[in-house]
Amino acid sequence: MGFVKEFREFALKGNVLDLAVGVIIGGAFGTIIKSAIDDLIMPIVSLPGKADFGNWYLPLNDAARKLVDTANAAGLAAPSPKAIRDAGGSVFAYGSFITEAINFAILAFCIFLIVKAFNTARKRFEAEKAAPPPAGPTNEEKLLAEIRDLLKTSR
Repeated sequence: MGFVKEFREFALKGNVLDLAVGVIIGGAFGTIIKSAIDDLIMPIVSLPGKADFGNWYLPLNDAARKLVDTANAAGLAAPSPKAIRDAGGSVFAYGSFITEAINFAILAFCIFLIVKAFNTARKRFEAEKAAPPPAGPTNEEKLLAEIRDLLKTSR
Protein backbone atom coordinates (compact mmCIF):
# COMPACT_ATOMS: atom_id res chain seq x y z
CA MET A 1 0.00 0.00 0.00
CA GLY A 2 2.95 2.34 0.59
CA PHE A 3 3.91 2.24 -3.10
CA VAL A 4 0.42 3.28 -4.25
CA LYS A 5 0.28 6.09 -1.69
CA GLU A 6 3.74 7.32 -2.72
CA PHE A 7 2.76 7.25 -6.40
CA ARG A 8 -0.47 9.15 -5.68
CA GLU A 9 1.47 11.85 -3.81
CA PHE A 10 3.92 12.11 -6.70
CA ALA A 11 1.23 12.25 -9.39
CA LEU A 12 -0.84 14.87 -7.56
CA LYS A 13 2.03 17.29 -7.02
CA GLY A 14 1.76 20.56 -8.90
CA ASN A 15 5.08 19.98 -10.67
CA VAL A 16 3.77 16.92 -12.50
CA LEU A 17 0.72 18.82 -13.71
CA ASP A 18 2.87 21.76 -14.80
CA LEU A 19 5.15 19.40 -16.69
CA ALA A 20 2.21 17.72 -18.43
CA VAL A 21 0.77 21.08 -19.48
CA GLY A 22 4.22 22.16 -20.71
CA VAL A 23 4.62 19.03 -22.83
CA ILE A 24 1.17 19.40 -24.37
CA ILE A 25 1.64 23.11 -25.12
CA GLY A 26 5.14 22.40 -26.41
CA GLY A 27 3.84 19.76 -28.80
CA ALA A 28 1.17 22.09 -30.14
CA PHE A 29 3.68 24.92 -30.42
CA GLY A 30 6.06 22.59 -32.26
CA THR A 31 3.48 21.95 -34.98
CA ILE A 32 2.97 25.70 -35.42
CA ILE A 33 6.71 26.29 -35.77
CA LYS A 34 7.05 23.30 -38.13
CA SER A 35 4.34 24.75 -40.34
CA ALA A 36 6.03 28.15 -40.27
CA ILE A 37 9.32 26.55 -41.29
CA ASP A 38 7.89 24.25 -43.98
CA ASP A 39 5.33 26.66 -45.43
CA LEU A 40 6.84 30.10 -44.93
CA ILE A 41 10.60 30.01 -44.36
CA MET A 42 11.87 27.04 -46.41
CA PRO A 43 10.27 28.25 -49.67
CA ILE A 44 12.16 31.54 -49.22
CA VAL A 45 15.40 29.74 -48.32
CA SER A 46 15.17 27.55 -51.42
CA LEU A 47 14.33 30.45 -53.80
CA PRO A 48 17.87 31.34 -54.91
CA GLY A 49 18.79 27.88 -56.17
CA LYS A 50 15.41 26.16 -56.18
CA ALA A 51 17.09 23.65 -53.87
CA ASP A 52 15.21 20.58 -52.79
CA PHE A 53 17.51 19.03 -50.23
CA GLY A 54 15.16 16.10 -49.64
CA ASN A 55 16.14 14.52 -52.97
CA TRP A 56 19.89 14.66 -52.43
CA TYR A 57 21.18 11.13 -51.87
CA LEU A 58 23.74 8.55 -52.88
CA PRO A 59 22.53 5.15 -54.10
CA LEU A 60 24.17 2.39 -52.02
CA ASN A 61 23.24 -0.85 -53.78
CA ASP A 62 22.69 -2.14 -57.32
CA ALA A 63 18.90 -1.85 -57.15
CA ALA A 64 19.16 1.84 -56.27
CA ARG A 65 21.80 2.52 -58.95
CA LYS A 66 19.66 0.74 -61.54
CA LEU A 67 16.61 2.90 -60.72
CA VAL A 68 18.66 6.11 -60.93
CA ASP A 69 20.33 5.04 -64.20
CA THR A 70 16.97 4.09 -65.73
CA ALA A 71 15.49 7.49 -64.83
CA ASN A 72 18.54 9.31 -66.21
CA ALA A 73 18.45 7.31 -69.49
CA ALA A 74 14.77 8.12 -69.95
CA GLY A 75 15.40 11.82 -69.25
CA LEU A 76 13.22 11.73 -66.13
CA ALA A 77 13.89 13.26 -62.75
CA ALA A 78 15.76 11.03 -60.35
CA PRO A 79 13.45 8.97 -58.16
CA SER A 80 12.95 10.08 -54.57
CA PRO A 81 14.68 8.23 -51.74
CA LYS A 82 11.28 6.89 -50.66
CA ALA A 83 10.61 5.49 -54.14
CA ILE A 84 14.01 3.79 -54.17
CA ARG A 85 13.47 2.30 -50.71
CA ASP A 86 10.00 1.11 -51.73
CA ALA A 87 11.58 -0.65 -54.74
CA GLY A 88 14.07 -2.45 -52.51
CA GLY A 89 16.99 -0.08 -52.97
CA SER A 90 19.15 1.54 -50.33
CA VAL A 91 20.23 5.18 -50.27
CA PHE A 92 22.39 7.45 -48.17
CA ALA A 93 19.89 10.34 -47.93
CA TYR A 94 22.12 13.17 -46.73
CA GLY A 95 19.74 15.78 -48.17
CA SER A 96 17.05 14.86 -45.66
CA PHE A 97 19.60 15.35 -42.89
CA ILE A 98 20.54 18.78 -44.25
CA THR A 99 16.85 19.76 -44.36
CA GLU A 100 16.29 18.60 -40.78
CA ALA A 101 19.43 20.43 -39.61
CA ILE A 102 18.19 23.65 -41.23
CA ASN A 103 14.74 23.11 -39.71
CA PHE A 104 16.32 22.60 -36.28
CA ALA A 105 18.39 25.77 -36.58
CA ILE A 106 15.34 27.79 -37.61
CA LEU A 107 13.23 26.23 -34.84
CA ALA A 108 15.91 26.95 -32.23
CA PHE A 109 16.17 30.56 -33.45
CA CYS A 110 12.38 31.02 -33.29
CA ILE A 111 12.24 29.63 -29.76
CA PHE A 112 15.16 31.88 -28.79
CA LEU A 113 13.26 34.92 -30.09
CA ILE A 114 10.12 33.93 -28.18
CA VAL A 115 12.02 33.35 -24.93
CA LYS A 116 13.90 36.62 -25.40
CA ALA A 117 10.62 38.51 -25.96
CA PHE A 118 9.08 36.82 -22.90
CA ASN A 119 12.05 37.71 -20.70
CA THR A 120 12.02 41.31 -21.93
CA ALA A 121 8.29 41.63 -21.23
CA ARG A 122 8.70 40.05 -17.80
CA LYS A 123 11.51 42.49 -16.90
CA ARG A 124 9.37 45.40 -18.08
CA PHE A 125 6.38 44.27 -15.99
CA GLU A 126 8.58 43.73 -12.94
CA ALA A 127 10.09 47.21 -13.37
CA GLU A 128 6.61 48.76 -13.64
CA LYS A 129 5.69 47.35 -10.27
CA ALA A 130 6.78 50.18 -8.03
CA ALA A 131 8.65 49.19 -4.95
CA PRO A 132 6.44 49.66 -1.92
CA PRO A 133 7.28 52.80 0.02
CA PRO A 134 9.50 52.14 2.97
CA ALA A 135 7.61 51.47 6.13
CA GLY A 136 7.60 54.25 8.70
CA PRO A 137 9.50 53.87 11.91
CA THR A 138 8.16 51.33 14.35
CA ASN A 139 6.99 52.31 17.82
CA GLU A 140 10.28 51.09 19.23
CA GLU A 141 12.26 53.24 16.78
CA LYS A 142 10.12 56.27 17.63
CA LEU A 143 10.72 55.71 21.34
CA LEU A 144 14.47 55.36 20.79
CA ALA A 145 14.49 58.58 18.73
CA GLU A 146 12.71 60.42 21.56
CA ILE A 147 15.23 59.11 24.08
CA ARG A 148 18.08 60.19 21.81
CA ASP A 149 16.59 63.67 21.44
CA LEU A 150 16.07 63.99 25.20
CA LEU A 151 19.67 62.97 25.82
CA LYS A 152 20.89 65.61 23.34
CA THR A 153 18.88 68.37 24.98
CA SER A 154 19.88 67.41 28.53
CA ARG A 155 23.60 67.96 27.91
